[in-house]
Amino acid sequence: MNLARITIFVSLLLVEFCFANNGNLDISAFGGKPNSDIAKALSSAWTQACASTTPVKIVIPGSTYQMSVLELKGPCKAPIEIQIDGTIKAPADPNTMKGAYHWLTIGRVDSITLSGKGVFDGQGANAWKRNDCHKNYKCKGDSMNLGFNFVNNSIVRGLTSKDSKTFHVNVISCNNFTFDGFKVSAPNNSPNTDGIHIGRSTNVNVINTDIATGDDCISIGDGNKKLTIQNVVCGPGHGISIGSLGRYEIEESVEGLLVKNCTFKGTDNGVRIKTWPNSPVKITVSDMHFEDLIMTNVTNPIIIDQEYCPWNQCKKQNPSKIKISNISFKNIKGTSSALEGVVLSCSSGVPCQDIEMANVDLTFNGAAAKAKCSNVKPKIIGKAPACGDGVSAGGS
Repeated sequence: MNLARITIFVSLLLVEFCFANNGNLDISAFGGKPNSDIAKALSSAWTQACASTTPVKIVIPGSTYQMSVLELKGPCKAPIEIQIDGTIKAPADPNTMKGAYHWLTIGRVDSITLSGKGVFDGQGANAWKRNDCHKNYKCKGDSMNLGFNFVNNSIVRGLTSKDSKTFHVNVISCNNFTFDGFKVSAPNNSPNTDGIHIGRSTNVNVINTDIATGDDCISIGDGNKKLTIQNVVCGPGHGISIGSLGRYEIEESVEGLLVKNCTFKGTDNGVRIKTWPNSPVKITVSDMHFEDLIMTNVTNPIIIDQEYCPWNQCKKQNPSKIKISNISFKNIKGTSSALEGVVLSCSSGVPCQDIEMANVDLTFNGAAAKAKCSNVKPKIIGKAPACGDGVSAGGS
């Protein structure tokens, strides 16, 4: 037996020994070493786990690793858990990502668990320096930390996403997917670093999660149904946003959202629905409920903005065609850093309907915050700021 064959034989024995002794696939058995690129090792471990007919755990022990762009794809034959206890670092130079949409993509998998106390460190500082998306809507975005595409019946538990180059997490076309005890960490001047973005998904839950970033803590795109956001701390950041919606012709309606027991600290917004004027599509936003929220020095604690127009790239003379209805804001208290703690700026073309505010107690500089409303008549229950002058008819 020549040396090359002996090396392959010994490597296979090591993998089999590691798996047989503890039921896990340790990344080291596939050549994954601290302070080195583990993309190839993780890919090899995934291939073996994905082919197994019994559940498998891949383990990345506590240490510091590097990792280049990687995609892990299914379908797989049995549930897989990836336990990450170390820190995995992305390339600091965004150019080395070669235009990848995500740094790590997991796709077309049923029953995957990502767990541990590990950190995905996107090393985004260099990307932030060249990011001009705040003024250029045709900007070229850099890689997001984590992407989940067509992932079902799965959970991310206990991990941290740090300093992503753009969005931290992108959840697209997933079903029954939960983030529990997750953490997002980035400075407030990191542009376009949305914590968790959700699109075209059903039954996604974000619970017991702490998000500090430079953009939306959680952003909810089109086509979502039955989402729950509970026990989340947001700040710094831009709050929890539905939208923006109505920019593209292919968008789908959003239905069913509960945001409950969340805290917002020094954010630009609290809870927000935003749609573009002059929208090319007629869709609806309905069954949205915001309950038991605490606002601490938040600029816009409650806001519906149907004239959302960043970069001044739209025509405001035509109102938004997005119909907003069955929205409630209940038991919301705290401090607003603006006089108008509630802004309900609805479309003149399709005024908001069935908007309820119950026990909304917001103060500005020690006095009650005010409400500014257009094209809506909210139902007020208990204490809540009443809409001032200029409220137009059409809602109920």
